[in-house]
Amino acid sequence: MDVLGYLRLVRRHWWIMLVTVMLTVGAAALVTVRTPPRYQASVTFFVTTPSQAVTAAYQGSLFLQQRVKSYADLLTSDRLAQSVVADAPLGLTADQVRSRISTSTKPDTVLLTATVTDTDQTRALKTTEALSAKFTELVRKVETPPNEQVSPVKVEVVSGPRVTASPVSPRPVRNLVLGGLLGLLVGAGLAVLRGLADVRMRDAAALQRVTGSPLLGEIPFESAAKSSPLIVGDAATSARAEAVRKLRTNLRFVDVHEPARVIAVTSALQGEGKTTMACNTAIALAEAGWRVLLIDADLRRPKAADYLGLDGGIGLTDVLVGDVQVGDVVQRWGEKSLLVLPSGAAPPNPSELLGSKAMADLLVSLRESADIVIIDTAPLLAVTDGVVVAVQADGALLVTQQGRTSRSQVAAATRALSSVSVRLLGCVLNMAKVGKSDAYQYETYKVVVPPATTSVPADRAEAARRGAHVPASDPTQELTRLSR
Repeated sequence: MDVLGYLRLVRRHWWIMLVTVMLTVGAAALVTVRTPPRYQASVTFFVTTPSQAVTAAYQGSLFLQQRVKSYADLLTSDRLAQSVVADAPLGLTADQVRSRISTSTKPDTVLLTATVTDTDQTRALKTTEALSAKFTELVRKVETPPNEQVSPVKVEVVSGPRVTASPVSPRPVRNLVLGGLLGLLVGAGLAVLRGLADVRMRDAAALQRVTGSPLLGEIPFESAAKSSPLIVGDAATSARAEAVRKLRTNLRFVDVHEPARVIAVTSALQGEGKTTMACNTAIALAEAGWRVLLIDADLRRPKAADYLGLDGGIGLTDVLVGDVQVGDVVQRWGEKSLLVLPSGAAPPNPSELLGSKAMADLLVSLRESADIVIIDTAPLLAVTDGVVVAVQADGALLVTQQGRTSRSQVAAATRALSSVSVRLLGCVLNMAKVGKSDAYQYETYKVVVPPATTSVPADRAEAARRGAHVPASDPTQELTRLSR
């Protein structure tokens, strides 16, 4: 994955970064509030040698620089801390005094700085004053040779002791900024990991890669689709309806040399919107003047009749068992050239019934009475019904819901179709998140959709000129004739 791919993952999971930044900033603020203020008192010593024992200036400088390094350790020694505690009543033990002392030296100099950090400003200053006095005394004692009165090394205070007027810690601004930066880094890492671990189908490009078929449609998500699933009425001018019309165009011209007239609409899992897609595709084709027959072949969970407001008690299953004729149970929907064959009574053996010779003969007869036959089938991974129906159609349309189905599930559904040599016409990404720019362009260009007419569309006239099959003017009469 390239850098842009990682950036897309971070953008997709921006909420992870937001939550992480809020948590780290909140933690930094909590630590800042609960940390007691600390003050620093410092004193700077200058190390020199008044003795004439070391005559060469360069050698004397090297000698003192080495001594300064030793004095830095001497400042934090037990002996010095015990002397400070014994001399000044600070309310601290020797170990507590040692833990509050830090030292620093400047390279190539003989300057030594001692710093005392304490939560009490006054105590920090008193500790530093006692430390400076006891340190110079201790150096004089340890550096004075036996039987001599003068030390070859002299330590003088050249700066301090002084204490800071404001606390040196905590630093609210610094802590909050560091917390925010840490949150951004951790959040970006978690967002990338979340994206890499997410195996669900997130975009159209991934759907095309997994299925190896063209993307025929990308249907945007609309909250109103739950209450108004069909692209009629007010929904006819929505972005979802326009996307279905684009699907209609792509579906009709996916293969101009071998157009599919019997199309099975299926999905990998239940609840991905295949039935709604089948109904809306049939409606869109009927709006364009095509004679469309919609068959509800999902015999286990039929929904098409409910969506279309039709009686589904008698239908496909009754025709297949020979109880009724297809012309007697097919129903016209609305004012459009759309006929619907409901599922009928629930059978005990859906797979066997759909794979029977009666089903194959029925599809052959229906192919001659309509321009396009749309079949709503069962999900591919749940049962074998979908594959049984798809193998009898001219091709299949695979519907996948964005963010719900995993890539492995889509791949398994594709393999189920290819294993029986089903022609996969293309795929549709349903309930897709559309960018604001695309939605804005549609809203600014949206026009009122005129009512559908019953005139023959231009592509049907072209089909007639090529000598292709043109169905009868009234499909209901044709279906009634076939049933006799």
